[in-house]
Amino acid sequence: MASPIIIAVLVGYLLILLVIGIWAGKESGDVAGYYVAGKKLPSWVIAFSSNATGESAWLLLGLTGMGYLVGIHAFWVVLGEVLGVTLAWVLVARPFKVYTDRFDSITVPDFLEDRFRDHRQILRRLSAIIIFSMVAVYLAAQLTASGKAFQSFLGFNYTTGVLLGTAVVLYYTVIGGFKAVAYSDLLQGVLMFGALLILPIVGIAAVGGWTPMVDRLRAADPNLLLPLGEYGFTTAGVLSAVSFAAVGLAFLGVPQLLVRFISARSHREMPKAGLIAVVCIIVFDTGAVLAGMAGRALFPGLLDPETILPTMATELFPALFTGLFLVVVLAAIMSTADSLLILASSAVVRDVVQKIYRPDTPERRLAFYGKITTVVVGAAACIVALGEVRLIFWFVLFAWSGLASAFVPVVLCSLFWKRTTLAGAIAGMVTGFVTTVVWILFFKAQFYELYEMIPGVFAGLFATIAVSLFTAPPSDADAEFRSVWSTVGRPLRGRVPPVPQTAGAGARRTVETGSQTD
Repeated sequence: MASPIIIAVLVGYLLILLVIGIWAGKESGDVAGYYVAGKKLPSWVIAFSSNATGESAWLLLGLTGMGYLVGIHAFWVVLGEVLGVTLAWVLVARPFKVYTDRFDSITVPDFLEDRFRDHRQILRRLSAIIIFSMVAVYLAAQLTASGKAFQSFLGFNYTTGVLLGTAVVLYYTVIGGFKAVAYSDLLQGVLMFGALLILPIVGIAAVGGWTPMVDRLRAADPNLLLPLGEYGFTTAGVLSAVSFAAVGLAFLGVPQLLVRFISARSHREMPKAGLIAVVCIIVFDTGAVLAGMAGRALFPGLLDPETILPTMATELFPALFTGLFLVVVLAAIMSTADSLLILASSAVVRDVVQKIYRPDTPERRLAFYGKITTVVVGAAACIVALGEVRLIFWFVLFAWSGLASAFVPVVLCSLFWKRTTLAGAIAGMVTGFVTTVVWILFFKAQFYELYEMIPGVFAGLFATIAVSLFTAPPSDADAEFRSVWSTVGRPLRGRVPPVPQTAGAGARRTVETGSQTD
């Protein structure tokens, strides 16, 4: 039976989340408030929120499990994610924020539609389909992790764990909208940071130090200490390392992370937020892999490697800290689940209902529709999660790659190449997404399990560029592009230019008529 102390810690944490939901709820009465917190979030909130959302149960259960299974080889994931997060904040965040403020965008499809003057709303429709399908998979994986966490820490029935996790995240997300999501992510990100700083230190100390840990791992399997794993310096080993590192590509353009940039109060928040985000991702990922390696030395032979963090928390810490580690795992799950719920809801309510079929619907009614949609999506994902326990690491990577392959090529080209066209964007989005699915179904096993995001992103980039070269960009895109970058400045320059006096849709109209506002 679970310790009363663990239960008390859990109940306290859940109550804090419920309070955050109620506190944030007063600003969720319109579409912008519900989906991007009115674009008022400070740097430290968006930094922790973006990392907490990007990592999820994949970090706490999946990446620690990979550290347990493959040892040093899992550090290729760390390298890829650190590079991906750094490039996202240095290169993407500021121009994307400036563009979306000019367009008064609330979602990524809003930005794409305005950037390419997509009057037929093809990109919006495609985006909604891709987002909704991938979020369903991604969210089900998070709720699966919820069931595993409650089962491992408290001995709850798996079904009970899934239902409880779903109920809590639905409550504060529905009530508080994106503001509740962002501030709960802040809390959850801080908890994850502390846990992944402490756990590997305690784990390595429990083994007897670094050298004894290395000796035990070498005795168990020498491949655990090889950078290229069991395959060594072979085609399979190199492609495995490349696949692990490629996970970081998604940070350059998946919608659930880009919406953090939209929600910031200014593009001048980005440099400070980026520094916080990079430090956090280094601690997150390095701590997870080292914890898995220490866990392999301490507890060899686990049937499910993804239970190594709960096992270490239970065996190495007193009940109070075990309860905190349960909270940390739930934090990782909920910080992603809530963002996915908001993303799926916005794809339906903002991108389909408001922008395509019912543009005259009152804001408060749309916000209400958003809350209802959030409940429906969460309930559907819960039903899927109840059906079968899956390997979280690979399940999340599939959804992560599907979103990345569809959006990263188009977003990068839209920001950095003024010659990108609507036809090119459509071709890139479709090609990237379809390539990912086809690669998994027909080619992955024949190419040393090369991660599907790699062919997906590069196929999407090729299609975007190739089709754009043979089609015409919007007539006013060049002036708009130059105006945005005059506001942003050089990506690596420390000085950030002042915020232009004109923002939102009005700024876009000024650019379109040829006068400069920046």
